[in-house]
Amino acid sequence: MSTTALAPARTGQVLADLLPASRVRDAALVLGGAALTGLAAQIAVPVPGSPVPVTGQTFAALLVGTSLGAGRGLLSLLVYALAGLAGVPWFASGSSGTSASFGYIVGMMLAATAVGALARRGADRSVPRMAGAMLLGEAIIYAIGVPYLAVAADMSASAAIADGLTPFLIGDALKAALAMGVLPAAWKFVNKQSTTRD
Repeated sequence: MSTTALAPARTGQVLADLLPASRVRDAALVLGGAALTGLAAQIAVPVPGSPVPVTGQTFAALLVGTSLGAGRGLLSLLVYALAGLAGVPWFASGSSGTSASFGYIVGMMLAATAVGALARRGADRSVPRMAGAMLLGEAIIYAIGVPYLAVAADMSASAAIADGLTPFLIGDALKAALAMGVLPAAWKFVNKQSTTRD
């Protein structure tokens, strides 16, 4: 078998583990996950009256965590956050530094870790389990992001929920549905390829 071929899938793996193992692989995956999140953050639609836009950022963060696993997922989002704080313009709409929405990025780091840990236990291999993982990830993001928004923007809790949670629920449900289809389908493809080689 070629050294570039995907390894057979085993229990306890995430998708990234199917690539040949090396430190270079892990570094590339971490940096790639950060870059993907930064690119997805540029898909931004302003929400009238809210300092938080609708972006592809949360979808990317959860996808990175699930496909890379808890450790690499956390490192990817940490690189993304630190680089953005240092001035790389890859937060939502090409921004950088701190803002009232920075709590969502902190939430994404924790969410990527959580969904990555669940993926290692097989949550990414079936639609129902993937749905649960995505819902948990979204809940973690909002549990950090909304209170941070309230404090940073000097808003009441009800105003922060109205501006920082409610407008995003439908979009997040659609993103979660996309992830629920993509990752289990990727595992089916991998398993089919493995069976074909056998």
